[in-house]
Amino acid sequence: QVQVVESGGGLVQAGGSLRLSCTASGSISSISAMGWFRQVPGKQRYLVATITTGGRTFYSEPVKGRFTITRDSAENTVYLHMTSLKPEDSSVYLCNFAPSYVALTSGMGYWGEGTLVTVLS
Repeated sequence: QVQVVESGGGLVQAGGSLRLSCTASGSISSISAMGWFRQVPGKQRYLVATITTGGRTFYSEPVKGRFTITRDSAENTVYLHMTSLKPEDSSVYLCNFAPSYVALTSGMGYWGEGTLVTVLS
């Protein structure tokens, strides 16, 4: 089992920045892909960014050039550095640690509870 905890959300003005953190504990040796999703109540969960243990990254179009995903393998932590934030970035951001990239993008891995980001216009 893997436990996942996100932090770092909050209120920010449009154009501002935030850094989200996501730390995993437990049987993390099985993990090879990590990612951030976001979800607005009543809407489908949306993939934001991913990173593999090999360092390969992916960004969805709405966040490309503004968000950066990084990982600290020693701390079992994944970060999402968000800049030039827009009101439409407001959402609950959820982190997932998965045993494979396919599992990650299928939503099959281990989820945290999420952290709320609100961007004020």
